[in-house]
Amino acid sequence: MNSRECAVAVDSSPAVLIEPRHAGETLLAAWPWLRGEIDSLLPTAGGVLLRGFQVESIDVFQQFAAAFGHPLLAYEFASTPRAAVSSGIYTSTEYPPHQHIPLHNEQAYTREWPMKLWFHCVTAPLAGGETPVADSRAIYRRMPASIRERFADGVVYVRNFGHFDVPWQKVFNTSAPLEVERYCARARIVCEWLDHGGLRTRQLCQAVERHPATGEFVWFNQAHLFHISNLQTEIRESLVDLLGIENVPRNAYFADGGRIEDQLLDDVRAILAEQTHSFPWREGDVMMLDNMLTAHGRTPFEGPRKVVVAMAEHHDNYARF
Repeated sequence: MNSRECAVAVDSSPAVLIEPRHAGETLLAAWPWLRGEIDSLLPTAGGVLLRGFQVESIDVFQQFAAAFGHPLLAYEFASTPRAAVSSGIYTSTEYPPHQHIPLHNEQAYTREWPMKLWFHCVTAPLAGGETPVADSRAIYRRMPASIRERFADGVVYVRNFGHFDVPWQKVFNTSAPLEVERYCARARIVCEWLDHGGLRTRQLCQAVERHPATGEFVWFNQAHLFHISNLQTEIRESLVDLLGIENVPRNAYFADGGRIEDQLLDDVRAILAEQTHSFPWREGDVMMLDNMLTAHGRTPFEGPRKVVVAMAEHHDNYARF
């Protein structure tokens, strides 16, 4: 087996580095032996980094991700701007290069999400632009019991779609209000049409989840991202003054609708930072994550950067609550 713990390559991350068996080995040619190795490593490591393989095109990356046996998923009920590159392949979040994207599990702000993620570095930035990762099981274990108890019943996410966030037409991939209402009814999202074509949604989601295969508990929410304390102070104050706290683009509350204190989420962010591991991208890299076991983010960067993403293996918790 050509795998090893990424102690050097990814700064002591639990992810595992897998390298080619010989120079010039292509990703698809390696598939027969890679599949078994990845399947055995992912439940414990939470992620693998494939480095040194020849990835001739984004289409090859797409074929590799699809070969794991699940249809590639569309990016639905989006929270960030992305562009479709090809069927099932998207750009990573298109925030400006100077912005930091905190650790998160993909679509943990909903009650359905992909179990598997793939990232492919097409163009490595000149500096920065890492996709840091963290073990969601370790984050859960490090989270104080007092915080776990406060979030025991979940998180309520409130989103106001208007001029200050991703338009609802892009989020729901439709311009038909009836289609939005049907989606929300199915996904147990409360939706309310506002004046001037605006939309407000409210959804109760999990804060902690149990992995369906390993049975382990993971910290699995985006309260720290949606909460207004994630904004810079001057932007936060301006939005509240202009719109009122109930109309800010997004916010997070306790399950009973109570306000989440800034300090509590600062404590959560400190634990996330403590568990973060990073590695510099190299062109051609492919990283595969178990989305429930491993959180990811993005650091600021300089120069061109192109990382594309694929998602697969739908999972939801509608049967649980």
